[in-house]
Amino acid sequence: MRSHFRWLPPVGFGIALLCLWWALTTFGVIASEFLPTPQSTLMRLISGLNQGYLASALGITVQEALLGCFFAAVLGIPLGYAIGKSKLFARIIQPYVAASQAIPAVAIAPLLTIWIGYGLSSIVVLCTIMVIFPVVVSTSVGVRHIDKDIIGAARLDGAGGFTLFRTMELPLAAPGILAGLRTGFTLSITGAVVGEMIIGGNGLGMILISAQGAGDIRGMFAAIVLLAASAMSIYGIISLVEWRVNREIKEHRFRVFSHSRKES
Repeated sequence: MRSHFRWLPPVGFGIALLCLWWALTTFGVIASEFLPTPQSTLMRLISGLNQGYLASALGITVQEALLGCFFAAVLGIPLGYAIGKSKLFARIIQPYVAASQAIPAVAIAPLLTIWIGYGLSSIVVLCTIMVIFPVVVSTSVGVRHIDKDIIGAARLDGAGGFTLFRTMELPLAAPGILAGLRTGFTLSITGAVVGEMIIGGNGLGMILISAQGAGDIRGMFAAIVLLAASAMSIYGIISLVEWRVNREIKEHRFRVFSHSRKES
């Protein structure tokens, strides 16, 4: 029952923000030229979705962000695992991984157009660069905090090498990995939008640029609301998967310790 109520605080906070937005715009505290009303933004959002251009742009931006997350996971999880297992490797690699985050996306994007060219590939690479840091860090932390008693019990049962990694280490580090991907996806959305604005494309970044050029404040807010809603939805899905994984790990730990006690 408690798991159902844990969504109430963020939902309540969102409703409070929406009410504040409505009050500020409806009573003229902020002029509509600078902040449109929620009603007008919603109407513009519905119109854009019905016409199809917002849905198409959202699909392109989410595709770029998901591909960036996928390649960040493919590269970042093994790298984070190696950092978590080897102190020497961590001392060698971590400064360079951290340095990659000191370079802003707006500085990397023009270079990618020279090296790779315009289009999807450059944007996906930009998203991957932005996401890989939290994935590496969260994976390495997850690996370092694996319960050594559980690993010891698995070794006593004959697990080792890749079998130990696949059946014990990777599942036990999964909450940390998922936390990194959860954080990384929001960064990937940012990378996709920034990439579209600088590199070009047909996603929501270009919708924002077009609306800005036309002075269409409602169009800009409709795109922003759509971005926020999609990011929150996928963030919530990953959080749910993370919660389920944590519950499975607790049950697994209980079974391992029960088994070890019976043998002793």
